[in-house]
Amino acid sequence: MNKKRVLVVAAHPDDEVLGCGGTIRKWHDCGAHIYALILAQGIAARGEEGISLNKKIETLRTQAKTSADIAGYREITFEDFPDNRMDSVDLLDIAQVVERYIKNYEPQIILTHHHGDLNVDHRLSYQAVITACRPLLGYSVKGIYTYETPSATEWNFPYYKNNFSPNLFIDITNTLQAKIDAVSCYASEIRQAPHPRSLENLRVLAAHWGSVAGLGYAEAFEQIYRIEGNL
Repeated sequence: MNKKRVLVVAAHPDDEVLGCGGTIRKWHDCGAHIYALILAQGIAARGEEGISLNKKIETLRTQAKTSADIAGYREITFEDFPDNRMDSVDLLDIAQVVERYIKNYEPQIILTHHHGDLNVDHRLSYQAVITACRPLLGYSVKGIYTYETPSATEWNFPYYKNNFSPNLFIDITNTLQAKIDAVSCYASEIRQAPHPRSLENLRVLAAHWGSVAGLGYAEAFEQIYRIEGNL
């Protein structure tokens, strides 16, 4: 494989750009092949049912495809695990879905949610990735990085031992606007400031991580593992 291949495993539509949209655009511009897998419906927990729910899911997925084009994904695919109820599904079932996409795309890098997020779907997405990515001889995945998701990662207050502790910072100074444009496609998911998912505060967050790393704007990741072969 002479091109970097990346798979982003996200619980809900918009997570794939909130957490790493600037990095995705940067890697895309450098020639990487990047794919997104959305595991859960993303809106069903809000009380809608029947035809109304189906229409909203369809609208959300249409927004996701438009957003993916801006962010630089080659393909975005959707599964149908229950929204905010993925803990009602056996972990093995979720992991097997992730495994199927890994076999299909053969990514070298996987980006997914942080294990300490407040949202249960986020935590299970992480667990499914780790379960599916046992490093074996010849396995394509050589690195797993977790991203923060505004309004999910920072709100898990009691679990300080599981706090997001980034050790990888990627400069998105030149791609922050692409991230903002991609997030803007999700009209139903954007909130007004001071909400963490407001466009204003996404810029503030990128500026914060940039300041931590001596950059203009950055996205932060917690490296779970990285495997390098012979130099």
